[in-house]
Amino acid sequence: MTAERAKITPKKLFAMKQEKKKITALTAYDFLCASMLEESQVDLILVGDSLAMVFQGKPNTLEVSVDEMVYHTRCVSRAVKNALVVADMPFLSYHITPEEALRNAGKLIRTGGAEAVKIEGGTDVCPTIDRIVKAGIPVVGHIGLTPQDILTSGGYFVQGISDSDAEQIIADAHAVQKAGAFAIVLECIPAQLAKKISSQLHIPTIGIGAGKQCDGQILVTHDLLGMFKKFKPKFLKQYANIHDTSVAAIKQYADDVRNGAYPSDEHSY
Repeated sequence: MTAERAKITPKKLFAMKQEKKKITALTAYDFLCASMLEESQVDLILVGDSLAMVFQGKPNTLEVSVDEMVYHTRCVSRAVKNALVVADMPFLSYHITPEEALRNAGKLIRTGGAEAVKIEGGTDVCPTIDRIVKAGIPVVGHIGLTPQDILTSGGYFVQGISDSDAEQIIADAHAVQKAGAFAIVLECIPAQLAKKISSQLHIPTIGIGAGKQCDGQILVTHDLLGMFKKFKPKFLKQYANIHDTSVAAIKQYADDVRNGAYPSDEHSY
C-alpha cells in the first residue's frame, strides 16, 4: 500500500530546498487538468494568468481580470488535496495600492480557494508583498522576464544578460525575499545567474528557462503535453503530442459518423 502523500505547504517547500529535493510545478486552469496534476503528485499547481493565451486565445496576459482568475482558481482548487495551489495576481490587480492588492489577493484566497498568490516584479512591488504577507497570505515572487511588462519591454527576451541587468535581478531577488515571499519564480535568465541567486537565497527558486540549478521547475502544462502548438521556446521539452493525437482521433470519429461506422450495434441500446 502506498503511503498517503503529505500536504504541500510553503514550509514544506522550504524544507525541500534545505534537503535538496527538487520542487515540481505546473499550471492548471480547470478541474480536469488539475485532477491529472494532483494524481501525478506535482508539488505546486499554478493557476497562471497564462490562461489568457492558452485558454482564451489572447495575444498576451494583460486582459485577464481578477474575477476570471477567481473562477479558474475555484475550478482548480476543487480537484486538489495535496498540492499547493497558487494563483497569479493579474495585471493591475496589485499595482495601484497595497490595500487594493490585499483585497484582490483576499478574493483569490477566500472565493477562489488558492493557498498563495504570485506577484510579478522586484523592488517596486516589495511594499505590496509585505502588506499581503502581513495579512496572512503567502506570496510567491516572480522576477526576470515578467510577462505583464510586455508593453514596456517590447517582447519576450532573455533577461539579465548585461552585468548591470544581472545585478539588478540579484537585488530584486533579495528584496522580494526580504519582503516576505516564501518562493520566487526565475523566468528566462541565464543559468549561471539563476544558480547564483539560488545559492544566495534561503527561499526556494523555481525556474522556467533558467537552467537546472534552480530549486524547482515550472512549465505550462499545455506546452509540455504538446497541446498548444503556437509556443515552443528553447527551454520547453514536450513530453507528448496531445494536439496531433487528438486531431487524429476527432477526424476518425467524424469519418466514422459520416460513413455510418459509428454508432455500431456495440454502442447502441
